[in-house]
Amino acid sequence: MIDDIPIGAALSRNLGSATAPGEAVEREIDAFIQKRAALNDPEANEELWQQSVRAYDEKRRQMARLEWHEFHCGQAERHRATLQALIEQHEQEAAKLMDIQPEGAE
Repeated sequence: MIDDIPIGAALSRNLGSATAPGEAVEREIDAFIQKRAALNDPEANEELWQQSVRAYDEKRRQMARLEWHEFHCGQAERHRATLQALIEQHEQEAAKLMDIQPEGAE
């Protein structure tokens, strides 16, 4: 005994029933869970998810648009070079047949 209190007396106190301390903890845990559940509204999460998906899709569309733009500009340049060479070749062949100088040649 220390100071007229038996050793371990605080551990053996009865709070109404043998399961009372555990039930109090359970109530606290349940209250905490309910509070957190109220904060995490599933509908709000769904809306955030949908916004995220829309933003991601828009970014993908923009990237695809830029890639297609680059492709078409490159194709136009390649066709321009190829067609210009073809035009010059045909003008030379036509000039040979007519025995005249092609345009631009002196």
